[in-house]
Amino acid sequence: MSTPVRYLNPEARYSDAAIHGGVVYLAGQVPTDTSADMAGQTRQVLDQIDALLKEAGSSRGRILMAQVIVKDIADVPAMNGVWEAWFAGVTAPPRATFQAALVNPAWRIEVIVTAALSV
Repeated sequence: MSTPVRYLNPEARYSDAAIHGGVVYLAGQVPTDTSADMAGQTRQVLDQIDALLKEAGSSRGRILMAQVIVKDIADVPAMNGVWEAWFAGVTAPPRATFQAALVNPAWRIEVIVTAALSV
C-alpha cells in the first residue's frame, strides 16, 4: 500500500506544497508586495515559507535544501542580510542562488525549499 501525498492549497496549476515520505516540497514562493525593495520582498517570501512549513508540520530549522532565484545578482547582499537573520539560532541549509528572469518582472526573488517534517 502506497503512502498518500498530501497537498497544501491545491489550485488548477499548482499546490503550495506537497508532503510525502516525511518531506515537505514547497512551490516557489514570491513576494506579494512588489513595491518593496529586495530586503522587504525577501522578508515577505520567508514569512510565507514559515507559514507553509508550520501548516505542513515543519519549520525553518528542518529545511534540507533551498534554491534562491534573484532577478538581479547585485541584490544578493541585501537578500543575504535578511536570510542570515532568519536562520539565527538554527543551521542554515545547503543553498543554490542564481539569477534568472522571473514570471512577474516586479518580483526580485523567488525561493523554493524542501524540508523534513518535524518528528
